[in-house]
Amino acid sequence: MTRFVVAPQWQGSSSARAMQLIDGALAIAEDLPRSTTTVLEVPAEAGESLGTGVRRLSSLTRVRAAIEQSIASGEGPALVVGGDCGVALAGVAAVAGPDLAVIWMGAHVDLNTPDTSSSGAFHGMVLRSILGDGVDGMRLAPGTITPDRVILTGTREMELEEELYVDATGIRVISVAELADPEILADAVARTGAARVYIHVDLDVLDPGEVSGLTHPVPFGATPAQVVAAIRAVRARLPLAGASLAEFSPSSSEAAVEDLGTILRIVGALA
Repeated sequence: MTRFVVAPQWQGSSSARAMQLIDGALAIAEDLPRSTTTVLEVPAEAGESLGTGVRRLSSLTRVRAAIEQSIASGEGPALVVGGDCGVALAGVAAVAGPDLAVIWMGAHVDLNTPDTSSSGAFHGMVLRSILGDGVDGMRLAPGTITPDRVILTGTREMELEEELYVDATGIRVISVAELADPEILADAVARTGAARVYIHVDLDVLDPGEVSGLTHPVPFGATPAQVVAAIRAVRARLPLAGASLAEFSPSSSEAAVEDLGTILRIVGALA
């Protein structure tokens, strides 16, 4: 049975709507089964960078520790619900190993480092931190997850340094057009040789016409049906080690209700 860990973290975001990520996470939590859902307390304060170039680092490290502790305290796969997508670092860290593949579904690749990020916001560095680059306390050990075990899915926007990194490492990129055939992603995961898979869904993988509560919408995204079908195809091939879903930032409670049907379809595929 899938467990749900809800972490209303906003400190990793650069968006003017960052605080609304709290509302988004709690709105999703209201529709999750209470018996298997843990809602974590997130520090109220923004936090300090501690001279690292990562904004609000002190709060981010506290949330990471709380997520990992919550996952470790139970059995079976956990779905971590953000907040910003920085929560995925703890989700992957809790289940990481040489047999794990990571699917990163989102419009952005989040492959910056503190040296290449113009904003210092951690949500643009998360996947790079999973790959072992970044600051102590907010990265995995180098080599824990390698680029050949990562698949970018639905990507539509990269900064130059990120594009150069993808080209240099050969990370597989599945386009939105390729999601029309869910077996393309499933085949790509199988070819990594992994025995387990972690799936992260940043909601901006979806087209902005499908969900309104996005902090950084990018046009020409996927449909909910494509995302759900791709997740199910992957799960038919490999067991799910864990998952995360993030970046729901509704403008109001009424807007949240309008988007929740779509979001819960994706949650259902992951759970």
